[in-house]
Amino acid sequence: MRVLMISRPCLVGAYQRKLEEIALFPDVELMVVVPSSWREGGRVMQLERVYTAGYELIVEPIAFNGSFHLYFYPRLGRRLRAFVPQVVHIDEEPYNFASFHAMWLARCAGARALWFSWQNLNRRYPPPFRFFERYNLRLADYAIVGSEGAAEVWREKGYAGRLAVVPQFGVDADLFAPQDGGRDGEGDFVIGYAGRLVPEKGCDLLLEAVAGLGGAWRLVILGAGPERERLAALADRLGIADRVSFKGWLPALELPAFYRALDALVLPSRSRHNWIEQFGRVLVEAMACGVPVVGSDCGEIPHVVGDAGLIFPEDDSGALHGQLQRLMHDPGLRAALARRGRERVLSRFTQAHIAAQTVEVYRALTSPVSRL
Repeated sequence: MRVLMISRPCLVGAYQRKLEEIALFPDVELMVVVPSSWREGGRVMQLERVYTAGYELIVEPIAFNGSFHLYFYPRLGRRLRAFVPQVVHIDEEPYNFASFHAMWLARCAGARALWFSWQNLNRRYPPPFRFFERYNLRLADYAIVGSEGAAEVWREKGYAGRLAVVPQFGVDADLFAPQDGGRDGEGDFVIGYAGRLVPEKGCDLLLEAVAGLGGAWRLVILGAGPERERLAALADRLGIADRVSFKGWLPALELPAFYRALDALVLPSRSRHNWIEQFGRVLVEAMACGVPVVGSDCGEIPHVVGDAGLIFPEDDSGALHGQLQRLMHDPGLRAALARRGRERVLSRFTQAHIAAQTVEVYRALTSPVSRL
């Protein structure tokens, strides 16, 4: 079966590993359309060509680069007509114009089409996005959502078609793997955070939690965002600036080395009226590297972590402090969580696992029964 995937996120080289895994299935001929770059949060992400074996990675120009809701691929129609796909996989939220445009083209071409969503809050969008959403809910042949919370939202919004819960991407368990021998346990206890520096991610809470820790510890904050200066000032006021280091974004393929240098990774997200944590990819990346994780109970975090990490009530810096104290002083607990985290990723979140579930959706779409 010929599958055309339209995927802005697959600019990222590490994400392309899923595409190679999909292409390994002998009944799949895969073409993936991506832009050459994407503007987001003051930075420009350029296309990385890392895992490109077995499928065609096609660069198409986009209009309104950087506008999440309005961008689209003006020449997508001619690409569909040339490739003649049986399945069009729209790797984008159903309320965006890119999804509406691709869905309309797929229907015109007689292809089966599906969209992907992380949206786990029932939000009401203004026109014209409400129209795009309704169109895609009515005409999609399948939907893939990243979590059970997202599945509930789209059922509430009226989507009545077939649906699968499959995270958008897994991790490459060979790339994201523990270092030989693990951390030696010598030196400072190293705590890490990776992600956007915005209020909902709770880095201020993390700084407050570590401020009272005894013993030798360091905190490494990886990422960028509008909270950077405020967080640095808070670390100074708390008297811990000499133990906290801020680092900018790292290319995805350099993240394993960052995780392996940690004794714990923390994701202290907090809910907002328009956002709750949709997955927490950094959790599974760290777990794959054998790093114990600590997360708040915001959104999907407890479901991702399961029994392979520690959870604390969101916005409770005292509870986070207590969980970090436990990890610092209990090497047996750290070892158990490291083992369970790696096992959980291997059983649920590898790129190969996600690819296999995705191909099952393609097969369901193209089977003779599905066309009755």
